[in-house]
Amino acid sequence: MPEPESLQHLRRIGWRGDALPAAGRIGRVIAQHRNGYLVHDGVEEFRAQPAPKFLKRTVAAVDRPSVGDFVELSSATPPVIDNVLPRRSMLARAAAGERHTRQIIATNVDTVFVVMGLDGDFNVRRIERYLTLIEGSGARAVIVLTKRDKVDTETLAEHEAELRALNVETHAINAKDAASVATLHEHLRLGDTAVLVGSSGAGKSTLTNTLLGVERQSTNAVREHDSRGRHTTTHRALIQLETGACLIDTPGMREIKLTGDEDVAAASFTDIEALALQCRFGDCAHGNEPGCAVRAALETGELSVERWQSFLKLRGELSAASELLESQLKRKAQARVANKALGQRLRDKYGRR
Repeated sequence: MPEPESLQHLRRIGWRGDALPAAGRIGRVIAQHRNGYLVHDGVEEFRAQPAPKFLKRTVAAVDRPSVGDFVELSSATPPVIDNVLPRRSMLARAAAGERHTRQIIATNVDTVFVVMGLDGDFNVRRIERYLTLIEGSGARAVIVLTKRDKVDTETLAEHEAELRALNVETHAINAKDAASVATLHEHLRLGDTAVLVGSSGAGKSTLTNTLLGVERQSTNAVREHDSRGRHTTTHRALIQLETGACLIDTPGMREIKLTGDEDVAAASFTDIEALALQCRFGDCAHGNEPGCAVRAALETGELSVERWQSFLKLRGELSAASELLESQLKRKAQARVANKALGQRLRDKYGRR
């Protein structure tokens, strides 16, 4: 029996379910602006406003509609986003500042393309940070090395050797060449959703244009002395490809801050985790303990000092982020108890009104 036409429409914008949701009109958030959202229902795109409940200051940012979300819409004019449907994945980072708040990068994505130029932009430590952020999001990570035409074979081989320990699918491409980019198509089939993350100037917008086959996203040249670019993409936007996949382009990230929920070892340091399991003592701190497999690997060069220091740095940041989150949750719980007690005292004194 053929699928209902309405379900086919939703598949064009990345719907994965085998049936239509019980809700009414369904759309997907493809862009977010200060004055509202841009939504697509598989047939057309239109503007929509958030329901008043999403505008309350007490509502966390992660509970509001975000790019990639499937949402339930009212029949009002313009339509109102009444509810956000359950997410199959969510990629988020901690927002800048001392307070622990999360900023959603994209939701309901299957693949995160970590885009990095093979020129002066190349940085293994930054890739490790991205992979740590992606771990636990529900999406798979794929490393995309752009500007293949800018480096010689020897330099490419050196960079690829540095990435081998990460054990992550990697593609070196020329983002301006459709034939070179075709290697990514296996992640961009009907119903798939991918998001591009990386620094400004890494080639995300160029890659988007090549995958689209049209010059839709604006691009700028990078600075010669550090290969950095200006923000040519100013906001996250979901774009439909001819393959039936959806691609989310994002502004360049200056800061990749951990949320506190990541698992550093599971993200991209499985080699270090495997070495730790070989230590003589289960609680080995990898300092001067006898029989430490990690220290032995550092001494022989099997494990690079840079990689070990990166692991320690990320683990320390993760611990600090977790403590900050726990502290904020504790303060909120204490405030709720205090407010409840105050309310009870007022009722006892003045009675219910």
